[in-house]
Amino acid sequence: MGQLDWYLNVNIKMRHLRLLVAIYDFRNLRQVASNSYITVPAVSKSLAEIERALGVKLFERTANGLRPTAYGESVVRHARIVLSALNQTTEEIRSLQTGSAGKVNVGTSPIVVSTIMPKALTLLKEEAPHTNVAIRENRMGPLMHELQRGDLDMIVGRLPSRSNTVGLQEQVLIAPPTRLVTGPRHPLAGRSKVAWADLKDFPWVLPPQGSLLREPIENTFARHGLPMPSNYIETLSPHLIRAYIQMNDAIALHTGDVLYPYLDVEPINVLPLDLSLVTRPLGVLWRGDKSLAPSAKLLLRCLQEVYSDNARAVEVH
Repeated sequence: MGQLDWYLNVNIKMRHLRLLVAIYDFRNLRQVASNSYITVPAVSKSLAEIERALGVKLFERTANGLRPTAYGESVVRHARIVLSALNQTTEEIRSLQTGSAGKVNVGTSPIVVSTIMPKALTLLKEEAPHTNVAIRENRMGPLMHELQRGDLDMIVGRLPSRSNTVGLQEQVLIAPPTRLVTGPRHPLAGRSKVAWADLKDFPWVLPPQGSLLREPIENTFARHGLPMPSNYIETLSPHLIRAYIQMNDAIALHTGDVLYPYLDVEPINVLPLDLSLVTRPLGVLWRGDKSLAPSAKLLLRCLQEVYSDNARAVEVH
């Protein structure tokens, strides 16, 4: 057994992994020391010992603090996986001891968190009151990074392209329609025929840059020979979208999954236009190298039940 194999298999400790993750996150030895309740020389000495044992440089000193090398990126990535697995083990042991079902760390989009998630969480709590859930709202890109790091157990939202989900497991929940909508008093509301050229002079509500719906709508404008709107706001909030189109002559994208909670309030108008966006369905993502804990499986089942119950209600009337 070589020195590298011996160190990784026999001598490396959890405190070493936590220290490396902290250095990676803070990029500053003073901050690491303060948050770890040890001295700066102790942090520096421990890092030097780890690097000497591994035989590679993990971090480089720069004017802006520490910067991970390619070796550092690799070691910290695997350290996060190990620490995440240990945290999951701890949660499961506590669950068995207390009779609860543990804790789930979930990433989700603003659309899902304000519509489907409340009902799924209600079902979860009815079945397992001591199952706890931590929700993190963000766009898919940052959430995917947190999932890969082991900070999240699953992501609920519109699934990214398959090229971006290598090594991940996914479960499709629903493939909701994406349509163009306005408020009921919009000049185009009620028309049986609307051309794409009719849309160019109105304000818009667009998905933010980098969101999964942004590129498809940009491609759709280009396909119909239209420039992107110059008068717009960007948001994924269903509440803001709905309120804004009620007050303005704006046009917005709306996905079927976020419409059903509002069917009993002010109506919205669906424009009679073919919006064949190339998008993937809504679903759940988790890491392929890490099986879902019982608590996460329970939440997944609740999500499936909610989507199944509302399969008809997501249609816009």
